[in-house]
Parts: sequence; structure tokens; C-alpha cells
Amino acid sequence: MPELSNLPTVPNVPNVTNVTNGAGTVAEETILSRLAKLRDAVVVVTGGGGLVGSRLVALLHRAGAHVTALDRMDAYPEAAHELFGVAKTGARLVVGDIRDRAVVGGLLKDADYVVHAAAYADVAACTRHPDIAFRANVEGTQVVLEQAAASRVRRLVLVSSASVYGDGVPDAEGPQRFLEDQSLFPLSVYANSKLWAEHQTRLMLAASSGTEYAVVRYFSVYGDPQIPKPGSHSWMVPWLAIHARLGKPMHLNGGGVQVRDLVHVDDVAEATALALIEEQMAERTVNVGTGVPTSVREVAELIAPYFPESRCVTTPRPEGDPLGGYACVERARELLRWQARISVPEGVDRYVRWLLATPHAVPRWLAEAAA
Repeated sequence: MPELSNLPTVPNVPNVTNVTNGAGTVAEETILSRLAKLRDAVVVVTGGGGLVGSRLVALLHRAGAHVTALDRMDAYPEAAHELFGVAKTGARLVVGDIRDRAVVGGLLKDADYVVHAAAYADVAACTRHPDIAFRANVEGTQVVLEQAAASRVRRLVLVSSASVYGDGVPDAEGPQRFLEDQSLFPLSVYANSKLWAEHQTRLMLAASSGTEYAVVRYFSVYGDPQIPKPGSHSWMVPWLAIHARLGKPMHLNGGGVQVRDLVHVDDVAEATALALIEEQMAERTVNVGTGVPTSVREVAELIAPYFPESRCVTTPRPEGDPLGGYACVERARELLRWQARISVPEGVDRYVRWLLATPHAVPRWLAEAAA
């Protein structure tokens, strides 16, 4: 394994401090102005200590909401949650389990809005441990829905996943464009649990409950400071980038032909926050993606120039790993009045530059395995 101090220089691309250009700054200000509706509102974010959750909590706090993040803070080894930084957002952090009715009920009784993002969110781990997936993604979701229905919560936003589409329509050729109303073919325990959560949300939060709901289906979320978990095959940008950084080959499962719609965590946080307030989102489901298909191999090709000695190897495609597709984004544009701003090349550039500037972010278990 190469010494961290001897890593390759970054290719000649714009400086990382300039990646948020004037247009990006204006866009964020526009989002914040729209989120002014949340000023002084009480918002609870389950899973608020994770990658998306922490970014969302920070955004809601900047918008003037009184935010509480509920999280077990044990989803990652070592100090990953410190990288995510929810404790530094200024929001309240409650370390607890969504299956604990007393904790959840105590938080939701005074809440105006809820984002339910907590989940056992690892496809491979859910396949290995369906019992844990059931407890977290089914039992935990049921508790949150029950407490929301019994409270004065105005709207709950359920975080779902593009995994519910599976490989899309059977026998269709080429990368598929996934529409919210098409038939769903989940291929994994994780996908099944997310689809159940969608159905149960609709059942529990019908018009008679007094609590509105909205469902957001995340496509492939990435962005710093994301790091991989042991035994996972998700989060391909950090997996590939960290392997290349450590001088190890980038593994292309199944040859890297799988297609993903890579959507940056900053864009995902904005879409989720808007789902709380946009009137047209009541009882609706939207895709949160870019509408652009990107193969795993293409991501490796974007990373490779930063590490001239890097190489790719083909490995078997894991069980439950869908061939994938990309999002139909028209409904998000209509109902959320939102579209993703960060392109994949820009997002990968941001991630690699962050990785090079943050040597302690490389998980110890992964560095030791590479050595």
C-alpha cells in the first residue's frame, strides 16, 4: 500500500474551493428562500446522523427550522459519523432507536414535520441479515408511522429507494428509464422492505389520519464524506475511489455494465426538504435522480485519471445487485419544482479531491485489508 504522503497529484482541473460557482450559490439561496416556510417549525429527521440525513438536518437548520435528528449512530465503524457532522449542525441530536415507541412518540408529539430516513440501508447486509432488515426497516417504520398518525404532524416524508424498480420491465433492452407509476420488481430484501414501507405509509397516513405523506425514491446517492461499509457493494464512488487511492484495483462487479443514476447528496437533501413543503407533493411519489444513466465502468473511468497507476478488474455481480436504470425526472420538476444541479463529473471531482485532502477518512479496516 502506498504511503498517504506519496499519493499522486490531482490532474489539472478547477480548484476544489471553486466548485460551488456563482450559479450554485444563487441556487442554494433560492432553495433557502423557498424553505422559509419552515422557519420556526419543528422537524424530526430519523436517520439524521447518516450521509443524507446530516446534510438534510444542516439545510433545515439553515432555513430556520427547529430540527431534531434521531439516530442510533452505529451504522458505520470507527468515526464516520464525525465526518458526516450532524453534531456540528446546531440541531438537536438524540441517540436512539426508531423501534422505541417512547422515544419516537416523545419527539413526534410536538413535531410539525417528519422525514423518515432511518433504515438498514445496505443491500448486501440486508441480504445477509434479513432479520435485522426486518426489525429496522419494517418494525421501525411501523413505529414511526403509528406515532405520526397519533400526533399533530402535518406531513411525513418517507425516504424510499430506486431499488424497488429492480431491473425494470422484464426483457426490455438497454438502460431503462424508471417512471414512478410503472410496475415494481424488487430483487433484494432491502428493496422489499422499502416497497413495504411505501405501501404501509399510504395505508397508515390516509386522509383520515390528518397527517399528509410524500414519498421520495432516492437513486444512487453519492458525495463526500461518504465512505464504504465492510462487506457492502453499494456506494460505488467511494469504493472505487478509495481502492484506487490505496493502489488497489477497482473492482467492476459483473464487468461494470450496471447502470445507475448518480445523484449528489447536496441535491438529494434539497429535494427532500422541498418535499416537506410543496403542496402538490401531498400523497405523491417522486424519483430523486438526475435523469442521466451512468455505468459503473464510466465512474471508474472518471476516477482513473487522478490515479495513473490504477487499473480495473472484473468480479462477479453480487446477489441482489440490479442492472439498474435511471430516473424519469419530469414529476420531480413538476411537483417539487426541483432538478439536480451537480453533474457526475463534477461530483466525482469533488469526491476525489475531498478524499485526497482528508487522509484520515480512509477506513482503517479497508486500509489494512489493502495492505
